[in-house]
Amino acid sequence: MIAKRSIASFLVNPLGLGCMNLSHAYDTPPSAEQAERVLLEALDAGVDFFDTAALYGFGANEQLVGRVLGPHRSRFVLASKGGMTGQPVAGSGPGGALQRVIDGRPESIRRDCEQSLRRLGTEVIDLYYLHRWDKAVPIEDSVGAMADLLRAGKVRALGLSEVSAATLKRAHREHPIAALQTEYSPWTRNPEIAVLEACRELGTAFVAFSPVGRGFLTDALPDVAALHAKDIRRSMPRFAAEHWPANLALHQRLAALARDADCTTAQLSLAWVLSRGPQVLVIPGTTSVAHLQENLATPVLPAAVLDAVSALMTPEAPAGNRYGAQAQGEVDTETF
Repeated sequence: MIAKRSIASFLVNPLGLGCMNLSHAYDTPPSAEQAERVLLEALDAGVDFFDTAALYGFGANEQLVGRVLGPHRSRFVLASKGGMTGQPVAGSGPGGALQRVIDGRPESIRRDCEQSLRRLGTEVIDLYYLHRWDKAVPIEDSVGAMADLLRAGKVRALGLSEVSAATLKRAHREHPIAALQTEYSPWTRNPEIAVLEACRELGTAFVAFSPVGRGFLTDALPDVAALHAKDIRRSMPRFAAEHWPANLALHQRLAALARDADCTTAQLSLAWVLSRGPQVLVIPGTTSVAHLQENLATPVLPAAVLDAVSALMTPEAPAGNRYGAQAQGEVDTETF
């Protein structure tokens, strides 16, 4: 078993749980009963780091996490995010349609945190991220507002999501940044350009989301032709029809490496990410107890196996960009 790793003053198991897809983004969310089973099974299996956000399900995911895990609050580190939330569409009226809005103004950060605290049913959020940098607002202003929340006892540590090394360093000068979260897997290696090194220099934990490639780096590949109309992968070029055959061929070679290593493709991917440094943690998400158990059984693999993954899954290997134009414009990460 891999030893616990640190985020600020917290020590957690390096394999946590990303809670997003229990309420948001992929296909139809599971039933409330199934989502509750996944959360409680994770907790009972030793997961002590749970990640949610105001955006996920437009608040529904925080409510779920608060309701199910609230009675066990002392047993885990709770992370959530603000600065990107669901806001009413103009003219839709009370209870009408919501749209995703990135808003990093200090007053919005304060509002988002207060609303998250209420939904989560807790007095303090252990790790509070800026979900996206609002490029109309200096990062120092957003982080300054988050630091005020820390001084007020509403959060315990600060994080950023999907920012570059340069932005991380600017933010860190305003207030120490305990964790940086971004996508990282054998399929998406952008953090290796500069962010991982910046995290090492600053003592910032690196939290990898989508470490199994949004379902691609598993043995249960999604049927891209049958994705739900609101599935976010429909907007991602790597899942598009023109790129999918080339990516399937790449997957077959990765799956062969996994078979040779006597593990699943997901376990191979998770082991690879966890091997990238002692400051790296992963938060795979799932709606399945079986897949949760598979992830938690990830072995420590020999260096030769991990090197073979690196050689196969080079930054240039995947066909297509990881994000479409709109989503790419909303992040501040380096690209190959």
